[in-house]
Amino acid sequence: MRARTKECMSTSGTPPQAERNGPFQPWESGTPTTVSPRSDRMRHLRGLLPVKDDYRALPRSWKRDISAGFTVGIVALPLALAFGVSSGAGAEAGLITAIVAGFIAAVFGGSHVQVSGPTGAMVVVLGPIVALHGASALAVVCLMAGVMVILAGVFRLGGLVSVIPRPVIEGFTLGIAVIIFLQQVPSALGSTPGSSNNAVIAAIQSIPAGVNTAMLSSLALVALVAMLMVLLPKISPQFPSSLVAIVVASLAAVLLKLPVATIGALPAGLPAPTIPGIDPAIAVSLLGPAAAVAILAAIESLLSVRVAATMSDAGNYLPDRELVGQGLATLAAGFFGGMPATGAIARTAVNVRSGAKTRVASITHAFVLLGVVSIGAAVVSQIPLAALAGVLMVTAVRMVSLSRVRHIIRTSRSEAWIFATTGLITVSFDLIYAVGIGIVAAALFALRAVARTSGVTREKLLGEPEPGDDQIAQFALEGALFFGAADRMLEAIGEVHDIDVVIIRMSGLHLLDSTGAELFTEVITSLEARGVTVLVKGLRSRHVELATRIGVVSSLRAEEHLFDRLEDAVAHARSHIYRLNTYGSAVYKEDGAASFGVQDKLPLLDPNSGAAAILSTHGHDDAPANPGGIEQEQ
Repeated sequence: MRARTKECMSTSGTPPQAERNGPFQPWESGTPTTVSPRSDRMRHLRGLLPVKDDYRALPRSWKRDISAGFTVGIVALPLALAFGVSSGAGAEAGLITAIVAGFIAAVFGGSHVQVSGPTGAMVVVLGPIVALHGASALAVVCLMAGVMVILAGVFRLGGLVSVIPRPVIEGFTLGIAVIIFLQQVPSALGSTPGSSNNAVIAAIQSIPAGVNTAMLSSLALVALVAMLMVLLPKISPQFPSSLVAIVVASLAAVLLKLPVATIGALPAGLPAPTIPGIDPAIAVSLLGPAAAVAILAAIESLLSVRVAATMSDAGNYLPDRELVGQGLATLAAGFFGGMPATGAIARTAVNVRSGAKTRVASITHAFVLLGVVSIGAAVVSQIPLAALAGVLMVTAVRMVSLSRVRHIIRTSRSEAWIFATTGLITVSFDLIYAVGIGIVAAALFALRAVARTSGVTREKLLGEPEPGDDQIAQFALEGALFFGAADRMLEAIGEVHDIDVVIIRMSGLHLLDSTGAELFTEVITSLEARGVTVLVKGLRSRHVELATRIGVVSSLRAEEHLFDRLEDAVAHARSHIYRLNTYGSAVYKEDGAASFGVQDKLPLLDPNSGAAAILSTHGHDDAPANPGGIEQEQ
């Protein structure tokens, strides 16, 4: 078979002229450049490292970058403390992560404005790990998850986050928000956390049997923090409401001598880095949790950096380099006694809105937090846990966008179902399972939608009606001929009766998989066995290899029954019917040429008919105007 390659467009926008009645010669613009796999790999690896251009805008933006860094550092302080406490690793781990991981990710990451540190989503995954294996296991999890995320960047997996549908993202965000809120119930009530690993059950278990002073005091502080965080942005947006709320609540607790639990002692500076001891048995048991942490870190960081790219004009982002930077950040946090980190969308948004243009802003944020730890550790240690619980409860509520939820619910029932299922599984079982199941469900709904938009229609023949047209059936395949729709689409073609020629137009077929090709081959074989001649028009160039390998082409009575133009296929079919009605039968030779008896003499035809036109061009019945024609994709 003379397969034809895709026609290219010239630089002027004019397609090359291909010979319709002769061998097709591929046309290419210029000389193709070839990049060796080794050169491509080296270029990719170099692209994962920091470069001087990362700070190209610094001479013009350094003032705004430093100012934005101070603002983000102030906003990040209460969140880092709260997430550290909520994970079970302690406020110290949260601060260390914000400092160390925030600095490393800023330098090595793929975004100019991303801010990294402990996040609510990561706390949801880390809580059960700390409960089962202790806080000391976090160092091992950091090392294992960090390496996994780095390898994901090295092997170019950064683009995979784009396959996660929006309903899945919103559903898992809703689930995370619910879990974060429920995890704060014990601190908000001044009680002991429940023993269950499920956030809903643990929150119920933590409700005290009776009302006491500690419970009322904690609830009062939570209410005070929530009120300030809601009202202050409306009164004075320039002040960081969460920090102001923490300060006011802490002063109230000290001045009124409220019986509430506080953060406790913090180190006056960063601890020295240490290499954690790794027990092989413990490492094996932590492999699954570390993989979950790595997946979450990659997903959340890439989602955050993608949103940041739409908010800022500081340049595009490099997803693979972002993964490498986040992996290095988590590794470094593990050496200093921190916890796994990810890109934090809320802090990143504050950074962008504060005018950040380069990585200096995120680096400044890390140094601001380091200064707070070094100078004000004694003051920070007096912050009530109930105040931090109030900050996280408000943060959890703000994570859910009611407008986006309404949009998803109103869009379609399938998207609403995916959204609700992902959120429910996140709260009830596991975050990673929820994302996986959500993606699978979205894929199934997408396949169903593709199948519904695919079909086969019977069409009228081109031109004026001619005798014998009732013996010809022309079908058009539209959409996708794949495993989800092939049986239904091909059923109508296989059930034709009192037909001698079937024309199948494939130019409207955008997708062809192996299942569709196999079923198509079976239909052609069945029709040919019944004496029905099958002509195929418009087989797309990208489907040729699969169709040839599966047997679509070889199942045709003759290779020349592939056509590029519908006019030629119809004329060929009419000439076939004319000969069949005139001589009563047609016998095909082994080479696919047609012989109709009496030494292949041609009958006299109306010179104006389409059959006469094609016969005059090729001299026999079964030679199309464009033998072996493959429709070119424009």
